[in-house]
Amino acid sequence: MFCDTHCHLFKEYYENIDEILENALDNQVNRYIVAGCDDKTNREVLKLLDKMGIYGCLGIHPEEVHSYNDSDLKFLEKNLKNKKIVAIGEIGLDYHYDKESKQKQIDLFEYQLRLAEAFQMPVVIHSREATNDTIEILKKYRVKGVIHSFSGSLETATIYIKMGFLLGVNGVITFKNCNLKEVIKEIPLNKIVLETDSPYLTPVPFRGKRNDPSKIKNIAEYICDLKHISMEELANITNENIMRLFDI
Repeated sequence: MFCDTHCHLFKEYYENIDEILENALDNQVNRYIVAGCDDKTNREVLKLLDKMGIYGCLGIHPEEVHSYNDSDLKFLEKNLKNKKIVAIGEIGLDYHYDKESKQKQIDLFEYQLRLAEAFQMPVVIHSREATNDTIEILKKYRVKGVIHSFSGSLETATIYIKMGFLLGVNGVITFKNCNLKEVIKEIPLNKIVLETDSPYLTPVPFRGKRNDPSKIKNIAEYICDLKHISMEELANITNENIMRLFDI
């Protein structure tokens, strides 16, 4: 059985979450880490924790830098002691659409990294067109975690791994013109975790359709072909990685 270490199982995207979970279970996925991005989704994560196999992470995404407020951060901090909240995330930097807010993003990112240090929790990092800043900021804090949706170079992967981070691999690896497959060939299996980022980044051959945690199986099969290993071996190693990092 596999774990989807990063998904967004919210009502905005799915009419029947129980049905989604049943389908995932039929496809060898029995644990899920649902990632919050703002106050609304953080609250929804907490409501989902009663469901079998669901864990959560809470955080303020960099794209929310203009809309969050202090009460959102207080709510975040207040709920970090919940036993099924296993990380602070999805947090980080995103310069793709908004380069003007760099400093505000950095301030928000560092605030949440300080929380992670104080609560001794892993972090789930979103980094888009901000690799150098992300690396330099992470070096300032004693934190470990996952680089969500990693798609960088082997050099960048090596830097993150040496810093104690795991790489989140999702459907992007199945895309035709993606260089990630060449990077993952060189990365030890004990340095990756599997994720879907549902409802986004649906793997081949389902591109164009809404993603869901059952697609972990397709991602796993692709990596097994790439690395010439069995599904059982991949499941065992990635589950060990997850248990080493998260309190699951």
